[in-house]
Amino acid sequence: MKTGVVDVGGGLRGIYAAGIFDHCLDADLRFDLCIGVSAGSANIASYLAGQRGRNHTFYTEYAFRKEYMSLRNFLRKRSFVDLDYVYSTLSDAGGEYPLDYAHLAANPAEMIVVATDAETGAAKYFTKADVHQDDYDVCKASSAIPFVCKPYFIGGVPYYDGALGDAVPIEKAFACGCDRVALILTKPRDTIRTNEGDCKFADRIQKKYPRAAEQLRLRAEHYNQGVALAKRLEAEGRALILAPDDTCGVNTLTRDREGMERLYEKGLRDAEALDAFLKAR
Repeated sequence: MKTGVVDVGGGLRGIYAAGIFDHCLDADLRFDLCIGVSAGSANIASYLAGQRGRNHTFYTEYAFRKEYMSLRNFLRKRSFVDLDYVYSTLSDAGGEYPLDYAHLAANPAEMIVVATDAETGAAKYFTKADVHQDDYDVCKASSAIPFVCKPYFIGGVPYYDGALGDAVPIEKAFACGCDRVALILTKPRDTIRTNEGDCKFADRIQKKYPRAAEQLRLRAEHYNQGVALAKRLEAEGRALILAPDDTCGVNTLTRDREGMERLYEKGLRDAEALDAFLKAR
């Protein structure tokens, strides 16, 4: 039986998933396929590298640095979040908290990082073969929030946040052969997303990247459809949805250390539901 996990990201709310993955490391819970979108790509990378607590440090310590995210970054680099600082300066072998690439590469689990081609609006599914020592560009591409960040180029192709192309890639997990999938959301499971905020950012990128803008306007609809599908699969015993009962005041770019700590603890507790799910046959 092939088991997958999908982390849809959500900026700093992703600390909820960080708690889930830390529980998985504590309990030696393993997946055959890990799919990460946006901040979810960082979460699955540290999980597959076996680095318990690494993501927690990034959310609760590094995210408060102006080098990580700030208006200064936006004015100087046109990116509020400096993705190179996060995924290179801090994460490379000589960085402050390196990703254990050797452990990640040796892990037998498959890894998929979702990004969106800014020119076509199509989802791009990067794999572990696209990740190398001190080359974590796929995570940068997956995490490039439209307008908040400029698109990230890989091989001459501009990419935006993976949520535009595939907001809830649970169908992708089953298409890759999974028999059951754990889906990690960072909003309450019954949240109905609207596109009001997305439309404002879509207007800002419309001229240069019209297809990405169109996908951004549709993101809320696609997210709601993905969650609805997951609920149906959950009723069939083929999926398990893990979602916080509230976000503790944390939003995509809200730096609230107390709220993030509470959200992390919720992740640790909620992850206990995986124990029975993964043992079921």
